[in-house]
Amino acid sequence: MNFVYHLNSETRFCNMKKIRIITIAILITLCSFTMAQPGPVKNAAKSVFTLTTFKDDGSILASSHGVFIGNNGEAISELKPFIGAKSAVVIDSKGTKMDVTRMLGANSIYNVAKFRVNGKTTPAAIATNPSVTGAQAWLVGYALKSPEIKQTSIKSVEKFMDKYSYYIFGTSAQDNTSACPFVNSKGEIIGLMQSSTTSNDTHATDARYINSLSVNGMSCNEDAFRQTGIPLALPTDQTQATLALMMIGQNNDSTKYSAAIDDFISLFPNLTDGYTARANVALAEKRTDIAAENMETAIKKADKKADAHYNYGRMIYNNIMYNNIQHDGWTLDRALEEANTANEMTPTPLYKHLQAQIIFSKGDYQKAHDMFMDLTKTSFDNPELYYEAAQCKQMLNAPNNEILVLLDSAINRTDTLNMADAAPYFLMRAGVYEKEGKYRLAVFDYTRYEIVLGGNVTHDFYYIREQAEVKAKLYKQALIDINVAILMNPQEPIYHAEKASLLLRVNKIEDAIANAEQSIKVAPDYAEGYTLIGIGQIRLGKKKEGLENLKKAKELGSEQAQALIDKYSK
Repeated sequence: MNFVYHLNSETRFCNMKKIRIITIAILITLCSFTMAQPGPVKNAAKSVFTLTTFKDDGSILASSHGVFIGNNGEAISELKPFIGAKSAVVIDSKGTKMDVTRMLGANSIYNVAKFRVNGKTTPAAIATNPSVTGAQAWLVGYALKSPEIKQTSIKSVEKFMDKYSYYIFGTSAQDNTSACPFVNSKGEIIGLMQSSTTSNDTHATDARYINSLSVNGMSCNEDAFRQTGIPLALPTDQTQATLALMMIGQNNDSTKYSAAIDDFISLFPNLTDGYTARANVALAEKRTDIAAENMETAIKKADKKADAHYNYGRMIYNNIMYNNIQHDGWTLDRALEEANTANEMTPTPLYKHLQAQIIFSKGDYQKAHDMFMDLTKTSFDNPELYYEAAQCKQMLNAPNNEILVLLDSAINRTDTLNMADAAPYFLMRAGVYEKEGKYRLAVFDYTRYEIVLGGNVTHDFYYIREQAEVKAKLYKQALIDINVAILMNPQEPIYHAEKASLLLRVNKIEDAIANAEQSIKVAPDYAEGYTLIGIGQIRLGKKKEGLENLKKAKELGSEQAQALIDKYSK
């Protein structure tokens, strides 16, 4: 009994000792865990959020995380969820949902993005100094309550761009922590979590680098921003913002352009560019009242009021010349009044040029000509002025040689690196050469026109050049051009008839008849087609059939049919 009791006592003592050891171990572990999460580290969790992006149809595209770095919605995350996204939202640590409103920067190589949300936010500070190999770091997850925080150490550090760090951690990625921040013991962000594609390690791109991302005037053309529907923030520099506004406007994305206009007006309320851009958008939508309202606002608020009056005059003039959307008070006289006001405030060749253009459109060609030529004696001298002066001469029925001198000047002054600008000059000169009977010179200029436009011409161009080639007796070239015109627009009966007429010239009568028949197949009441068929048949010795087709042509209104009937009836 005593032996048994002694054994039991010893056993109890051992068990108690084990319990004490385990308890101490637990306390040590808890103590270590507590020490592993300094207060600033826990505090950083208040800045972590979830990110959700959506497709154009409203369905979810991707989910990730990120961290706020500013009080006014500035945030950083990974770029990938934004690619293909039409919109995005974040939910902060308090459960507040906020829309992503602007992209502030991005880099596709490092898969990082900087953006803004529409709300006040609680930021975490970004570490000013890089962490080193072996240093401790904490991965701060997201949760509305008790976010998971995991301590780790930096396995190695790689430098990029000479001053930024790319961190590698010797730990595998946790679920649902993509783009969550790694912080130091001060709770400062050192980078965003990225899983490795080649190992179990996790990586992080330096938060200092992500924060340095910015935009400039040309950023809208970068792939990272073209592939997301989230609007791009405008640069705060006036010159870069003006460039960005222009470039975004050329990308045919109304949502992004509208956002850029709003941002520009907010940043630069005393510049005309934003109001003018908004007015042009309204005009394109035929909302002339909104366009006029914005231009009146520009005149009131702009520091450079002359610019505002000029832009308003230019808008009215362009609308009358190219759109002709009716609006009460929008006349050439009103456009000239605005141009005159601008020039009275600040006389410049630009404003005088608009005055001359309006005066030309009002029909005072001699005055407009003199104004254009006066401008050639200023710093505003450019090829367009000589072209416009040539148009004035043409409207005044001036001798062709006077018109040609002006067109030669326009062409000779065109920058050889921008010869496409000379396309209308070549086209007009070709027409003048035709009037002069210089058909081969006309053909050369038509060809130059085609070349400088890179072949981007329409079917009617080939028909026009074919007409000049026929007059120049360049029948082979003419046949090629009329074939191209037919290929581009096979439903135009004139082209088939023209080819038939050309084939008759070179005595390919059967082919001519076939093409003439094609013209009336396309347009059954096309008189010229029957005329050509009739001539072809008569030339083949089928006089009866030919006369019948000439009579049909006469019935359909052909003016030459009767004379041909009289000729061949003898």
